[in-house]
Amino acid sequence: MSKDAVESAQATTRSQTAGTPADAGDAGYSKDLKARHVNMIAIGGAIGTGLFLGAGGRLHDAGPALALSYLVCGVFAFFVVRALGELVLYRPSSGSFVSYAREFLGEKGAYVAGWMYFLNWSTTGIADITAIALYTHYWSMFISTPQWVLALIALAVVLAVNLISVKIFGEMEFWFAIIKVATLVSFMLVGVFLLATRHDVGGTRPGLDVITSNGGVFPHGMMPVVLVMQGVIFAYAALELVGVAAGETAEPEKVVPRAVNSIMWRVGLFYVGSVVLLALLLPGSVYSAGQSPFVTVLSKIGIPAAGDVMNLVVLTAAMSSLNSGLYSTGRILRSMAMAGSAPRFTARMNRSQVPYGGILLTCAVCVLGVGLNYLMPSQAFEIVLNVASLGIISTWVIIMICHLVFVRRARAGLVTRPHFRLKFSPFTEVATIVFLLVCLGMMGDDPGVGRKTLLLIPVIALMLVAGWFGVRSRMSRQADRELSELTK
Repeated sequence: MSKDAVESAQATTRSQTAGTPADAGDAGYSKDLKARHVNMIAIGGAIGTGLFLGAGGRLHDAGPALALSYLVCGVFAFFVVRALGELVLYRPSSGSFVSYAREFLGEKGAYVAGWMYFLNWSTTGIADITAIALYTHYWSMFISTPQWVLALIALAVVLAVNLISVKIFGEMEFWFAIIKVATLVSFMLVGVFLLATRHDVGGTRPGLDVITSNGGVFPHGMMPVVLVMQGVIFAYAALELVGVAAGETAEPEKVVPRAVNSIMWRVGLFYVGSVVLLALLLPGSVYSAGQSPFVTVLSKIGIPAAGDVMNLVVLTAAMSSLNSGLYSTGRILRSMAMAGSAPRFTARMNRSQVPYGGILLTCAVCVLGVGLNYLMPSQAFEIVLNVASLGIISTWVIIMICHLVFVRRARAGLVTRPHFRLKFSPFTEVATIVFLLVCLGMMGDDPGVGRKTLLLIPVIALMLVAGWFGVRSRMSRQADRELSELTK
């Protein structure tokens, strides 16, 4: 890497927080993301297919108590984002938690954090293009088009958007989030009206009687409520995008606290509020995994276009997730490449200051997903979704470990904590880590894909170890080269 890049990164960082180490991967980015972009990225991360589609099957399994699962998981997700937000204000970086892992856990920590995050988003990308193809097949005009062709078209469109500029990415996410929020708000207004007027919903009169007459809050006991938490955690994946996006906004100290603090009430309103409303409108047994719960309700009151509208929204949510995955992995891989722990080409940027090398690498894995859609179209979605959950849980655990070390150094007087802080450290971090590991362990209760996914953990660990021995000499040379350039 060039001396100019190192000096630029260090100069930028020193102007924000004197004395903190720089991430050379931060050099060269534009600052084109506005406050409205970051706020909507936060909303988009909090609202996705986990709510629009996944809530139906979970309501069927857990009943009204699903709202409790969303609330508990939402609180821990908020702790993770709050911890990341504090680290961002300490030192904004497009490398986000990988950059912080490098500072507080060393290069091994950054290496594991980065590649597990890449595993998360590359497999999530496969799930997204699979979902997009499945949702597109909802309309009869696309039924004759092979699933793998639709998946490839979706990947090509989102790739093109990501490569143009970060501003275009921000605008796309802004409007994706607007569509999702507008849909949820509209449904909630309709639901409140049905509840207030006790309007008939498919032969059921809405109200508390719907819950009390169908087994109460825990119709199937407590265990299903606990077991669905593993899936609910995945529904909150992408909240950490706020930390990545902060590296490309001009005023992170103003934008990030506002975006992070708003996540809690959004979780309460959109997730918990929606589930409570759904439970008051229809019994949990009416909902199913194969249909959006919102479509279930709207179709029961005779709205003919409900399926088309919600399918379009779920399609939008999947496109938004794919868009975010390409964006974040491009930045994370560039931070790693600058340290030597990722392929050199992933450090490359185009004229629009977009790290296209990392984005293309993620797309290459997604292309493998197109092949998976060709070979196993009926199983592709479930397989990659479970693998992606390993990546997101490990990422969140690493963020909390980084925060623990950061707070310890702050108490030793080595660094200064910003005013925007995660409260009750170290209890909050430890409780969050334990909760996430318990959610991971609960995958073992699924005798099918869940247990097979857990068996992948030692395989992934061996791959990480082998990869580390493959890159450590290059990382050492990179560090020596940077040191020699800085001392010239």
